Amino acid sequence: QVLLEESGGALVQPGGSLRLSCLVSGIIFDMYSTGWYRQAPGKGRELVAVISRGDNKGYAAFAKGRFSISRDSAENTVDLQMSALRPEDTAVYFCNAKNILNGVDYWGQGTQVTVSS
Repeated sequence: QVLLEESGGALVQPGGSLRLSCLVSGIIFDMYSTGWYRQAPGKGRELVAVISRGDNKGYAAFAKGRFSISRDSAENTVDLQMSALRPEDTAVYFCNAKNILNGVDYWGQGTQVTVSS
């Protein structure tokens, strides 16, 4: 059974920081690129950041300079460090794993991030 379990979502004040973590099980981790997406109320799901098994990273424009993605192949985890958070960062954040050969996607259930004073 493939599981992507996100954690770390919380209510945080504008300007604050938060670290999201995703624990992946049930797949061969190094056969997957991984990433974080988010979905705000009333909006579609959008890419936040991705990281390949070779540690190549890509960020959405809004995430550059504020967010940092990392992965640990020994622990099968993908983390997203977020800083300088803004109210518009409020969303459910989802962990994703995509098979590098066949493109099959797996998703976590999501973790809520709310940025508000």
